[in-house]
Amino acid sequence: MKRGETMALVGAGLPAISGIRRGQARSYILVLATLFQLAGCSGMGEKVSTGFGLWGGKEPGEKPAALVEFKPAAELKSSWQAHVGGAGDTVLFPAVVSDSIYAVGLDGKIARFNAESGATQWSIDSGRKISGGIGADSGLVAVGTAKGEVLAFDAKGQPLWQARLSSEILSPPQVANEIVVVRTGDGRIFGLDARDGKRKWVYQRAMPTLALRSYAGVVVTHGAVFAGFAGGKLVALDLATGTLGWEATVALPRGATELERVTDVSSLPVVDDRMICATAYQGRTACFNIVSGNLLWARDVSSSAGLAMDDRSVYVSDTRGAIHALDKYSGASLWKQDKLLARQTTAPLALGRYIAVADVQGYVHLLAREDGSFAARIATDGSQIGAPPVALSRGFLVQTRNGGLYALTVQ
Repeated sequence: MKRGETMALVGAGLPAISGIRRGQARSYILVLATLFQLAGCSGMGEKVSTGFGLWGGKEPGEKPAALVEFKPAAELKSSWQAHVGGAGDTVLFPAVVSDSIYAVGLDGKIARFNAESGATQWSIDSGRKISGGIGADSGLVAVGTAKGEVLAFDAKGQPLWQARLSSEILSPPQVANEIVVVRTGDGRIFGLDARDGKRKWVYQRAMPTLALRSYAGVVVTHGAVFAGFAGGKLVALDLATGTLGWEATVALPRGATELERVTDVSSLPVVDDRMICATAYQGRTACFNIVSGNLLWARDVSSSAGLAMDDRSVYVSDTRGAIHALDKYSGASLWKQDKLLARQTTAPLALGRYIAVADVQGYVHLLAREDGSFAARIATDGSQIGAPPVALSRGFLVQTRNGGLYALTVQ
């Protein structure tokens, strides 16, 4: 997008359930357990099940679908493996910058790996428990903690600065144009100066009493910050100032109870030069004009895990774990792969002729782009892969809950 288009954008106007108000999270967990029991007898159409949370991607007590046999059309190979600390009950996203991979463990270990060989370039102990994954650019690495701290390091792992924000940080900070963009659990997005961590701007919106506990943060591209919110909203902010460019509705809450009305965009949107697409739990999947925020199309496909996009299609991991392919320009259904139900599938990753998706048992599945049929499969360490696969220059990367890093290639 050119500079003039960026200005036009600005001017155009999980995770488990958690309470947004501070201090209420523990109470809501207890309330939610009761609601799940009641929901089974209430005739409620879709129960709360999320991609990253305690009940992720399946109904309570539902077993993951058995793996089906198939004739491989490709082969997934591990080019290297490495390890950082485990993630516990969080979802820790790795970051890829040029030929380097940054990864973090819950216990505070931060490491940089060579993307080609997997060799450890450095490893440090941050001295904090990390809750929000890791973000980086060529000169700065940033992580967040459950106490609302942002820790910044240089590309060699040397400490630069620390900042304290308003509440826990559950998603990776994003670094672009000398600004570190950080999302906190109380509905705020902060823009921090990458040189010293001082606040440049903050965006805040009212949040409902109940919302999905989301580990997805923001997408920074085209001079803008794109983020989904509880209540089915998607916003575009100016990266430099935090000014709201536009707000769009992915889905509207519906239902008689607060639980039924949870309609949150709890995963990252996907963006190209023309359009942005997002998906909502207990809602729908929708695509919008990136400059104006005007709706292009919408389909009733609910997801908390997320979606991917290529030049032809939008791919969605739905609430039950099925993978949908939708026509990028009309939203028409192209195919559906429903043999991964209750496997808590991640957001997909588009890889040319194939689509990669990972699951709760640490398997990575490769689907044919044309029809969604299984093309290949590989096991990792048996623990859940919560964060979506990340593209590398050759192949892609997954990080498991036990802290395993696997660089995979398609043969």
